[in-house]
Amino acid sequence: MPRPLWTGAISFGLVTIPTKIISATEDHSIHFRRVHLTDMGRVRTRKVCEIDEQELSQDEIGKGYEISKDTVVPVTDQELESMPLPTAKAIEIVAFVDAGTIDPVRIGESYYLGADGQVAAKPYTLLRQALERSEKVAVAKWAWHGRERLGLLQVRQDAIVLHAMHWPDEIRSPESLAPKPVELEEAEIEQALQLAESMTTDDVTQFRDHYRDALEELIEAKAEGAERPEPAETAEAEPGAVVDLMAALNASVAAAKEQRGERDEDATVHEIRPRKKAAPKKTAAKKATQKKASSKTAAKKRSAS
Repeated sequence: MPRPLWTGAISFGLVTIPTKIISATEDHSIHFRRVHLTDMGRVRTRKVCEIDEQELSQDEIGKGYEISKDTVVPVTDQELESMPLPTAKAIEIVAFVDAGTIDPVRIGESYYLGADGQVAAKPYTLLRQALERSEKVAVAKWAWHGRERLGLLQVRQDAIVLHAMHWPDEIRSPESLAPKPVELEEAEIEQALQLAESMTTDDVTQFRDHYRDALEELIEAKAEGAERPEPAETAEAEPGAVVDLMAALNASVAAAKEQRGERDEDATVHEIRPRKKAAPKKTAAKKATQKKASSKTAAKKRSAS
């Protein structure tokens, strides 16, 4: 188990639960060093003042807030520590809500909350069972890295999890991102639903990071002096190409069924029927043809007489 990132207590009404925050996730990304290409010497980040171009030690570096281009207000660590922050060492539960009412966009990093000592065992279990039986999540306020944050508490495998949340004003509006209204055929929507059904799964643990796998193979091959593995070919769509939406949907359904080992009986390209509003145009064209034919017949009869 990794070392705790924070220790304090959960404030649940008048109940206090000594707890510690432990990261619920691990970073498995492959990280690179910046190196000098000539001799592979490591290149580090130098802390240099932009005014006198002198390299600084950590003791010479502080915090400052830029009010304008030429005005920076210094703020010391002592001033920050003396700020009134009631949640500095507490995760204060302020409300309980239904989990379905929380916008997933607002949820950030996740952390486990571990009971800190035997004295925390009973109140920790009490809060966990209250969350389970109520089928709700707890909204909490807590301090982290010099700022007050909003959090969400819920249960996962007998442990309480703290999800960091964004404040409402931190969420950008997607209003300007939506495309202009377009018309869709009912058959296209039905096929999209069929594709979603054929791709439905109850197990998301099956997915893995193939890019990291390929990157590990590349690093291993170069370390051993072996040939670089051939990259997998990927099909690229031509820019500006018109997509046959129905054909793409049908092909996607067929591929999804084949991957799941199902027979592909329904994934056929259906002819798109014309819209109903086009019918009057055909009827009008038909009447015009009939009228023209009748005129020719009448003219022949007059000539014959």
